[in-house]
Amino acid sequence: MEIAGSAPASGLVDTAAITPEELGLAARNHGMPLEALRYPITPVGLHYLLIHYDIPAMDPASFRLEVGGRVERPLRLSLDDLRARPQVTLPVTMECAGNGRARFSPRWISQPWLTEAVGTGEWTGTPLAPLLREAGMLDGAADVVFTGADRGVEGGVTQDYQRALTPAEAMGDDVLLAHALNGAPLPPQHGFPLRLVVPGWYGMTNVKWLARIDVVDEPFAGFQHTSGYRRFAADGTPGEPVTRMDPRSLMVPPGIPDFMTRERFVGPGPCRLEGRAWSGWAPVVRVEVSVDGGHAWAEAELDPPIGPRAWRGWSFLWEPSATGRHELCSRATDAAGNVQPVTADWNLKGYANTSVERIAVSVGDGPAPAHP
Repeated sequence: MEIAGSAPASGLVDTAAITPEELGLAARNHGMPLEALRYPITPVGLHYLLIHYDIPAMDPASFRLEVGGRVERPLRLSLDDLRARPQVTLPVTMECAGNGRARFSPRWISQPWLTEAVGTGEWTGTPLAPLLREAGMLDGAADVVFTGADRGVEGGVTQDYQRALTPAEAMGDDVLLAHALNGAPLPPQHGFPLRLVVPGWYGMTNVKWLARIDVVDEPFAGFQHTSGYRRFAADGTPGEPVTRMDPRSLMVPPGIPDFMTRERFVGPGPCRLEGRAWSGWAPVVRVEVSVDGGHAWAEAELDPPIGPRAWRGWSFLWEPSATGRHELCSRATDAAGNVQPVTADWNLKGYANTSVERIAVSVGDGPAPAHP
């Protein structure tokens, strides 16, 4: 494995190269260890984490959420004001749009995710729609812009972190202004004291350290919409924006791992495979498993749903017909007919690489035990 001296000007590197810039990002962000797929609700410390800029210093006593722009009644709400409003708790699966980026070749210089950038939390907060109705959006509203308290430079642009939704998207029944995760106040790294939670959408939409909501009469053209989260072609042409999570299934790694390669070792005999699958477009209705690298597929058994916006558990009893090396895969299908691809289409910045994962497993008695 090569560690390159610096990031090339083009922003693309060979899969074999790791840049110091990527190592720096990987040191401050983290994925969910895939064995944590065993938990229906991800423990907070295991939930994936991506911080664009810095974690801002936030004082909950002086915090005020500003709601303005093209509204009849601008609002200024304290954390206590928000907690006094009707509360909802939802299990929501959240995934980084760059999950799988490091599996593309060549790949864009950014957070080098493999497949672990996901987690499911129980988010508690007040629904956004009643608050927007109270503020009274004026006619001609084009977008609702959400501004975080984190600030930095990206693509040569100094900016607050901002994302936007259309009024119809922002008025969704399950969009929350969340102040708690898994029954406790938001940790600093997850957006304390307040964040936006938009179930079904990739993580970049769920603005942390939420400070302002502005209704605007022109489509939002901020960096994160026009230059950030789009499926750019190889020549730099902006493609479709990244929005909802595409179907994906991941497997709890069976057996025990090799320390460096993470190849798995399982003993002979029946082996219960299990995992979780999700989609931001519609509930998962089918998961298939392959034990021969994707040549043949068999249907897995699905667990009961834990919520309409959360991943769904699955299991499959595998009875290896032979010892030796096997390649395990799984793929998800949702109720809208979207099927996880064996190989996803490449895009410049490496978004939404939902290619099926491939887990190398050796069946047998395993390597010889170490001598004391």
